[in-house]
Amino acid sequence: MASFIEMIKDKARADRKTIVLPETNDRRTLMAAAHIVEEKIANIIMVGDEEKIAEGAKWLELDLDEVTIINPKTTKKMDEYVDLLYETRKSKGMTKDKAKEILASDPLTFGVMMVKANDADGMVAGACHATADVLRPSLQILKTAPGVKLVSGFFIMDVPNCELGEAGTFLFADCGLNQDPSAEELAAIADTSAKSFKTLVGKKPIIAMLSHSTKGSAKHPLVDKVVEATQIAKEKYPHLKLDGELQTDAAIVPSVAKSKAPGSEIGGKANVLIFPNLDCGNIGYKLVQRLAKAEAYGPMVQGISKPVNDLSRGCSWEDIVGVVALTAVQAQLR
Repeated sequence: MASFIEMIKDKARADRKTIVLPETNDRRTLMAAAHIVEEKIANIIMVGDEEKIAEGAKWLELDLDEVTIINPKTTKKMDEYVDLLYETRKSKGMTKDKAKEILASDPLTFGVMMVKANDADGMVAGACHATADVLRPSLQILKTAPGVKLVSGFFIMDVPNCELGEAGTFLFADCGLNQDPSAEELAAIADTSAKSFKTLVGKKPIIAMLSHSTKGSAKHPLVDKVVEATQIAKEKYPHLKLDGELQTDAAIVPSVAKSKAPGSEIGGKANVLIFPNLDCGNIGYKLVQRLAKAEAYGPMVQGISKPVNDLSRGCSWEDIVGVVALTAVQAQLR
């Protein structure tokens, strides 16, 4: 049986999209770009100086002949992008001179503008930039998708030799953006996470609102928040198969669910795990990644009008390939 990421790559190949990789000073990005075009997962645009990228490719013994390189300092598109950035941000004090200065010096903003102008279908960055640096221009320029209340981050976790979840595949949220979401925000994260799971994994999302308590076993304001979030989610998104508050074992292990949460509609079969805050989500995904040797793809971003995804600064080139494939599939299904 093909792995989760191989199935995603096959989907990406079926309708190849164009993805921007702006961090061309990073060797992992160059290595990922070479493998992506070789595997025909996506068309790649790299933002930077042609000679420097060529030097890096030569040093790493990579073939980047099929990669498109756009140099902000020489591209004929600069005036078009300047006008578009100015029109998008003029209400916030943007001038054309400032727009040109930003686009010439910041490859992340330049990459986002390529997506805004429909010259690319999505962008992946974060190997050598903080999440805030990646998402700031994305939110300012691309905005949130229609009907989305909150942009959030998630990981697709692919756990080897695991029968839990969707044959070892889970979505964890929020693991990258919202530090202490309110009950209403947790409910919104559950809804967008369900859509992301359905889009990327292709299976029915079964959602657990996680806590250190199961069905009233503990009393604390943190528990109260998850209980309220569950109630809000059931009222606002009645189509979701969702339950809470649940400890992780009661959420994903059917035998434990029978004793701790008898009658729970998800029955210990959750494949989408909603964490109560960013501490829990970030710690949880890294424990599963390192101790269970799971593949962790993300932090993916949900809720932006066009696909832009972040990377962990500890990522490998293989991780970048995987996130590009996922971004391409997101772009297909926009």
